[in-house]
Amino acid sequence: MKSLEELKAIREKMQGKVGMRSEDSGQTRVIVGMATCGIASGARPVLNVLSDEVQKRGMSNVVVTQTGCIGLCQYEPIVEVLEPGKEKVTYVKMNVDKAMEMLEQHLVRGHVLGKYTLNETKL
Repeated sequence: MKSLEELKAIREKMQGKVGMRSEDSGQTRVIVGMATCGIASGARPVLNVLSDEVQKRGMSNVVVTQTGCIGLCQYEPIVEVLEPGKEKVTYVKMNVDKAMEMLEQHLVRGHVLGKYTLNETKL
């Protein structure tokens, strides 16, 4: 970087990219914690089944992705669901069966499964 103008150009370019992300705001994001603790607790099969099932069902409004540490190791595997205009729902101690039930009930039918959420888990 050699000048203030070059810095401004980089800033404008990056702001344009951030703006593009907001266009996808109509999509539901399903995030699986895949840090070491999550993987050790069984997050990989949870991520795989959610990703495969969303693709198989053609759920184009749902994006399944992974993240690093969520910070609640004792509750892994963790799956977060972020729907536009709604509060984040954090599912804890997930496994493949719970993930499939969550997909059907929450992502397809719109019913949060409180029995698997962080709010219902005894802290």
